Amino acid sequence: MLVNSYEMLRQADKSTYAVLSPDFFNQNSLKAYIEVAEEFHRPIIVAYSGNMKTNFLTLEDAAEIGRYYAKKAEVPVCLHIDHGYDLKFVKKAIDLGFTSVMIDGSSDPLETNVEKTQEIVHYAKEKNVCVEAEIGHVGSGKNYENEEENDSVYTEVKDCVEFINRTGIDSVAVSIGTAHGIYAKGTPKLNFKRLKELKAVVNIPLVLHGGSSSGDENLKRAAELGISKINLFTDIAMSGYRQLRESNAKNMMDMLDDGDRGMKTALRHYYHLLGK
Repeated sequence: MLVNSYEMLRQADKSTYAVLSPDFFNQNSLKAYIEVAEEFHRPIIVAYSGNMKTNFLTLEDAAEIGRYYAKKAEVPVCLHIDHGYDLKFVKKAIDLGFTSVMIDGSSDPLETNVEKTQEIVHYAKEKNVCVEAEIGHVGSGKNYENEEENDSVYTEVKDCVEFINRTGIDSVAVSIGTAHGIYAKGTPKLNFKRLKELKAVVNIPLVLHGGSSSGDENLKRAAELGISKINLFTDIAMSGYRQLRESNAKNMMDMLDDGDRGMKTALRHYYHLLGK
C-alpha cells in the first residue's frame, strides 16, 4: 500500500529499530526492494535520488512505476525523493504523487536552508506529503582514516532545534560521522554522544544518511540510540554487482535476475540487522 512516511517513522521513533530507505534506479531494483520488505512483513521507504535524475529513470518514470508497485504491495511503502536540491524539482515530485520528499539545503547557509525548507513544507502539507530536511552536512566518503578527505559537518544541537521549530519538517537528517558513497578503507567513528544529545531534545524522527559501509555495529547502535530511518544504496548496488561478476548467465534476462538476487541479499542483511 502506498503511504507517506509519517506513521512508519513515528513508530520507529518510539522503538529501537530503523526503517530502511534504499534508492531505486530502475524497475528491477524497485521490485526487488519491495519484495524483500514483503518477505519481512515490514514497511519500506523506496527513494528516487535527485542525484540520479538524469540517469536510468526520469522523475516522471520513477513516479509512475513507484506508485504502481507501492499500491500493489502487501506492506506499507513510502515513495520518497532523496536529496532534492532544487525547489522546482521537489515540487514537481509532489505533484507527480511522491508521498515524501527531502529538500536538501544542507550545503547552504542556515537561513537559506530554512527558507527553502519552509517553502517546500508549505507546498507539501496541502497534499499530505511528508518533508525531510538536513541540518549539518553528510559529505562524500573517500577514506574514513583521513577526516580531511570527508567534507561532512556535524549537526549542531542548537541549530537543529531552531531549524525544526522554524520549518515544521516531519523528520530531520543529521550528520554524526557517516558519509555518502564508497570508502577506500576504514570504518567511521560515529559521534554517538552527539546523537544522544540530539535525541534528548528533538521531537521528530531522526534520519541517518550514508549508511553503506558504516559498519553493522555502528548502524545497529545508531538505531538503538534514536535513528528512525537509515538510507542505503552503495552496499546494495555493490552486492548486485558482485553477484553479476559471479554470474554464469547466458542471456540478458538471467543476468538481470542475478543482479536482483545480489541486491536482495544485501537488503535482507539490513532487515535482519535493523528490524524489530
